[in-house]
Amino acid sequence: MGFGSYDESEQQNQDVNTDEDDSEGVNVHENDHEGEVSFETNASTDDLIDQLGEMKDDEE
Repeated sequence: MGFGSYDESEQQNQDVNTDEDDSEGVNVHENDHEGEVSFETNASTDDLIDQLGEMKDDEE
């Protein structure tokens, strides 16, 4: 088979069955947690903004 060609037998049975059992699906809320995150830093806001600017400059 050349580039761009395909076997038509591979194209059969492409219908999505919406009646399938979804019991094996992934529960994205299984490990949800509520809480707080806090941290302390001795850096001033200006120091943090300068660091952010340096990080953005490094990306370029």
